[in-house]
Amino acid sequence: MRDTRLSSALHLLVLVSEAETPMSSEQMAESMGTNASYVRKLAGSLRKAGIVQSRKGSAGLRLVPDASELTLLDVYLAVCETDHVELFEVHRNPSDQCIVGRHIAPVLGEMFKDLEEEAARELRSRTLADCIAALRAHAAHTNDLEGVAS
Repeated sequence: MRDTRLSSALHLLVLVSEAETPMSSEQMAESMGTNASYVRKLAGSLRKAGIVQSRKGSAGLRLVPDASELTLLDVYLAVCETDHVELFEVHRNPSDQCIVGRHIAPVLGEMFKDLEEEAARELRSRTLADCIAALRAHAAHTNDLEGVAS
């Protein structure tokens, strides 16, 4: 099963960072193609991690760190509510009556650990500012700049 929390959180953060006026959870949900309760749940995880704050006296959220300092790893860890990247899990209860079953867990465990460490390095090397720049470049390339802040 694929997890969309990271992409949804990045969508939310780009909206928070780039919107000309604060957006409600309903407005963000419409842009994200989801419901407002899911947006509030993501915002709660991001708030708990110190990535966003509620705006005092008004609706909407405020980005706490600068977009150039907020890594995709920071966002992943916040919305997945974990302290490390975990992409794969070895299946449970392989048979010890089979040579593959006896050895698959430690072999795959090491492979998966290496892949997850590489994913963490890549996520750490990219920022919200990188996402925003890529979004602007893609919008410019497709001549779809309406509503894109410069």
